[in-house]
Amino acid sequence: MALDPDEDALGADALSLTADELDRALGSSRAPLKARLLDQGRVAGIGNLLADEILWRAGLDPTRPAGDIDLGERDALLASIAEVLRDLDARGGSHTGDLRQAAALDGLCPRDGAPLERRQVGGRTTWSCPVHQR
Repeated sequence: MALDPDEDALGADALSLTADELDRALGSSRAPLKARLLDQGRVAGIGNLLADEILWRAGLDPTRPAGDIDLGERDALLASIAEVLRDLDARGGSHTGDLRQAAALDGLCPRDGAPLERRQVGGRTTWSCPVHQR
């Protein structure tokens, strides 16, 4: 098997993402925020578990329309992307996130103790907190 992806088709690298690049990736889209983050043609390097952790830490609901976040939320999202990528890399991978561990352990949000929601967003299993993710 040979892997030779067309790297020109990839979006901005998530680890070095700028505010302008994130704005372009989200645009004025009505698509769910999580689906836009998972679109490798918009932002390269964010997978399903990373997206859940990023949005959980940023306090953003994965089903919100991507184009509806304000500048403060955008800045929180941008900071969360960098934080999560560095943090989970140091821990050993995307499966080591706080949200993922809580979902597997007791299903309660580590931040506020609320029962976590399990839904489908963009065809992917999604865990989120209905209390602090808005």
